[in-house]
Amino acid sequence: MASCAASQTSFLLQRSASSSYAPASSSLFLAARSSSPLPSLHLSSASTASFPLRAAEGRKGECGSMACAASSTELVVEKPVETREQPVITKEEGLMLFEDMVLGRSFEDMCAQMYYRGKMFGFVHLYNGQEAVSTGFIKYLKEGDYVCSTYRDHVHALSKGVSARAVMSELFGKATGVCRGQGGSMHMFSKEHGLLGGFAFIGEGIPVALGAAFKTKYEKEVLKNDKADAVTVAFFGDGTCNNGQFFECLNMAALWKLPIIFVVENNLWAIGMSHYRSTSDPEIWKKGPAFGMPGVHVDGMDVLKVREVALESIARARRGEGPTLVECETYRFRGHSLADPDELRKPAEKAHYAARDPIVALKNYLLEHKLADEAELKSIQKKIDDLVEDAVDFADASPLPPRSQLLENVFADPKGFGIGPDGKYRCEDPSFTAGTAQV
Repeated sequence: MASCAASQTSFLLQRSASSSYAPASSSLFLAARSSSPLPSLHLSSASTASFPLRAAEGRKGECGSMACAASSTELVVEKPVETREQPVITKEEGLMLFEDMVLGRSFEDMCAQMYYRGKMFGFVHLYNGQEAVSTGFIKYLKEGDYVCSTYRDHVHALSKGVSARAVMSELFGKATGVCRGQGGSMHMFSKEHGLLGGFAFIGEGIPVALGAAFKTKYEKEVLKNDKADAVTVAFFGDGTCNNGQFFECLNMAALWKLPIIFVVENNLWAIGMSHYRSTSDPEIWKKGPAFGMPGVHVDGMDVLKVREVALESIARARRGEGPTLVECETYRFRGHSLADPDELRKPAEKAHYAARDPIVALKNYLLEHKLADEAELKSIQKKIDDLVEDAVDFADASPLPPRSQLLENVFADPKGFGIGPDGKYRCEDPSFTAGTAQV
């Protein structure tokens, strides 16, 4: 330890192989030690034993840049395991979480049906299995906060408040969609809801999220707007975490102490490459301390554990204490997209994670703690089924975008390109698309 630089920050995760939804005070304790006071995160409920241990074990004698070996007493004081009978959430909060997760799952299941029936075109990437991440973070944001998504963005949009009708219509390519049919599956955007977009290329959305966080910082410190306290959450996958934008944005966020949370939805497989084969150090959360911000690993199949990390990191960002990197280890139940036969993953692996379904886990928690009964949960499921069916009917009956919309939202001022001398869009002239395929 003597050779480790005093300015370096050492992080140690202590976890217990407790049952799902362990008491909040016992199973995860993250401590930060630094000569420059970096606020410590005291987070509970780490992953269960089914996930690889995220501790600095086995590194005695090593002194990497941010993973200096140390005795546990130098970094953390273990808390005794406590048994707490009281649930960590209220009934109202539990039902809110359950409803949002069920909405995400039911919506995506319906998307699969509609895709195979020819109602959707192009690539469609579903979110099944990862609902605890979206719900656990987004439902604890304020109205003015921002979310930046990926190509797996339908459920992020729903959690942020975009209506099921608007999302389904967008997937159908209809004029009533959230982007009037011009965005499709991978490019949901809603200024009204603070949804900064879905992005098809990995890492593409992280700089956009960084810009939104910088905007908040600028408004507060330069324009002296005391009400500017928006928090930005950037979602991306494990396949993004070796991209240049990821590292550049971590550096800038830490340098300027921006109010942003980097949420890695580590579903272990990127597209078709195992996470453990594609990166030199699969523990993504360690990359946070390397840039001077807390790095946290959490069980992304457990909405209550994600919730606890979200509450702490959101509050930290809103207090002006800077960014956090959160690795949510989760799993997608379907292939990379609906065009993916999903032949690379072993059936035993898929069965293992299917048995840890986050919605089933929350349902069992609500029942065991008497926060809800079967009738209430079935009522929520029926409500969501009706909502999704209505969204399909609405999207199916909605009109296609007019041809005059082709050049809208392409240029800030389309005059001289999209608009002819008569003031009308050139695309309305039959000769404009002569010789091209009819849409």
